[in-house]
Amino acid sequence: MNKKTLTRVLIGLIIITTIASVIAYFVMKPEKPWMAFYMACCGGVLVFNFLVSLFLVNKNLKK
Repeated sequence: MNKKTLTRVLIGLIIITTIASVIAYFVMKPEKPWMAFYMACCGGVLVFNFLVSLFLVNKNLKK
């Protein structure tokens, strides 16, 4: 895989994870607010990890 493909995959994962986290938060918020907060935090950690990976891919794969 080249740099451009990895960048697109990581950006896609960031977008999908963000949308899924927001939907899960608003679906679970009325019944279990603590669980909704937990799901939002987990989604945030995943997005942060994808952003770090995106930075490392762009930094190390110079062609």
